[in-house]
Amino acid sequence: MTMEKANLLEKFGSFQDHWSPKVAADINDFQLKLVKLKGEFVWHHHADEDELFLVARGRLTIRFRDGEVVLEPNDFLVVPRGVEHMPVAEEEAWVVLLEPATTRNTGNVTSERTVAELGRV
Repeated sequence: MTMEKANLLEKFGSFQDHWSPKVAADINDFQLKLVKLKGEFVWHHHADEDELFLVARGRLTIRFRDGEVVLEPNDFLVVPRGVEHMPVAEEEAWVVLLEPATTRNTGNVTSERTVAELGRV
C-alpha cells in the first residue's frame, strides 16, 4: 500500500468558493473537510453530530444565542450536537472541519447555503 501525504495549504489553494466544504480525507465514518468562509452563515444546529472547527487562517467567530467564541489561527472549538450556532468570518477564514460523514453543512436548516453533494480536494 502506498501512502501519500497531503499539504493543507495546497488543498486550500485548490478552490476559491465560500461556504462549500470540500472533503480532504475520509477517516472511518468521519470526514476531514476544508472550507473557506466569508460573511455570515445561517443559524442552525446538528441534532446528532458534534462539529469541530479548526482555524487554519484568518479569524472565525462562532455565535451562540447566549454569546460568542472567537477563534484565531490554530484555535479549535467543538460545538456539541443540538447547540444552535452561526459561524461568521468578517474576512476570509480557512477552516478545517472534522465531523461524521453524514453531517449536512446547514444542519436542521435548508437554505441557499445548503450543499447537497460535497466536492473533494
